[in-house]
Amino acid sequence: MIYDRLMRDAPYDDWVSFTEKHLTKKNADILELGCGTGEITLRLAEKGHRVTGVDVSGDMLTVANEKAAEALNIKWLRQDIRSLEGLENFDCVVSYCDVLNYMNTHTDLLRVFHHAFEAIKPGGCFIFDVHSIEHLSRDMAGETFAEVYDDISYIWFCNEGDRINQVEHDLTFFIEENGVYERFDEYHYQTGYAMADLNALLNETGFEHIQAFADFSGRKAMDDSAGDRLFFVCEKS
Repeated sequence: MIYDRLMRDAPYDDWVSFTEKHLTKKNADILELGCGTGEITLRLAEKGHRVTGVDVSGDMLTVANEKAAEALNIKWLRQDIRSLEGLENFDCVVSYCDVLNYMNTHTDLLRVFHHAFEAIKPGGCFIFDVHSIEHLSRDMAGETFAEVYDDISYIWFCNEGDRINQVEHDLTFFIEENGVYERFDEYHYQTGYAMADLNALLNETGFEHIQAFADFSGRKAMDDSAGDRLFFVCEKS
């Protein structure tokens, strides 16, 4: 799958290590929101956790299921994370790889937080990451990225979106098959949120003991410029 080819250098093991550092029990029941092709889901299952991976893309979940060994304790569900149904009694809910930046309104973000809260057992935790506002504006908005391989290439324009702190991703892929290149275009939008806004929404949802960390360092994030990627760890009493 194109996604896996282009994400092969992603720090999946670091996300798993960060998760395990903040879990309160071994062999936990974990729900992953926006699991994509299952790279983090699979690694968590290999560590002995029981994992449910949720994604809105059927194609992504098909690839994820093909990767999973039958012995691994994984369930795959196709749902929109803004309107989850039938999910409860998890020790931990995670959402990584800036999935929540794709929630482009406070309303949608609050819906995800609410469903995560409802899915977690008392005493459990919600862990997620987001691109910081500074990273989106400094390193992405107005930039162009490209890569060329023998059988695939892409060009990626990052433009300022219509909303404040929003970035539009305009991607064009060229994929070779039997000597012929086919073009595919995709458009995505990501929105950055201030730490103060995220904390307010999490508190409104009912989460407590909210901690923010800068990148994978484990260093506490004191403001929006603390890191390119901000991690939040929240508890449900």
